[in-house]
Amino acid sequence: MITGYVIGESLRPGAVFEPRGLRLRKVSRVEIGGASATQPPVWTLVEWETDGEDVDALAEALAGALEPELGWYADFTAGGERVVVFAGKVFRYRRDDGAGRAEAVAYGRSVGTPGHQLDWEE
Repeated sequence: MITGYVIGESLRPGAVFEPRGLRLRKVSRVEIGGASATQPPVWTLVEWETDGEDVDALAEALAGALEPELGWYADFTAGGERVVVFAGKVFRYRRDDGAGRAEAVAYGRSVGTPGHQLDWEE
């Protein structure tokens, strides 16, 4: 099973994220302390899951739906892998791969993701 979430405000206007077999787990609204000056202070978290096995297609669907401004990203787990997705860019690495994680974090910083938001699980 693949589980993840996407922040509603991170989707670009007009984008649709609807991979085959996606199931909604939960939708919640949270106030974000430390949001950047250009990010909204309240986020909509959309948690999802799928039994699908096409990790690449799922990651590409997210990469195509995310807003390229402000360094938005989404992440999910697939077996022993962590998948971190930015607009137009996907990182896949084993959960215990510090170098793979560091590469994704560095990319996030380069596209404007606030450092304290680069906190996905190992």
